[in-house]
Amino acid sequence: MPRGTSEVSEPMYFVLTILLDGPMHGHAIIKGIGELSGGRVRPAVGTLYGILERLCERGMIMVDREETVSGRSRRYFRITDGGHAVVLAEARRMQEVAALVTNRAPRLA
Repeated sequence: MPRGTSEVSEPMYFVLTILLDGPMHGHAIIKGIGELSGGRVRPAVGTLYGILERLCERGMIMVDREETVSGRSRRYFRITDGGHAVVLAEARRMQEVAALVTNRAPRLA
């Protein structure tokens, strides 16, 4: 997969993609990204929270709610309309770029 565009890096893309399923807290996001990527992308906790902060600053995600579970605070994040538009645009961009190769593949065989 491409490393991403100037708008979103590959890990950001995976965060936005997993949040399409609904609001999630950090641990669930990490787990979901690992499953979605087949274990290839698995951001460390500190890396993930840096990504979440940047996505919040850019208005692509927002805090949905906070709760306390077993004495520990959990912050849930959800994708915004802007984030949804960005992840869809990035998916379309990657699809177009991949088509450059797949459309040539029969000629290369």
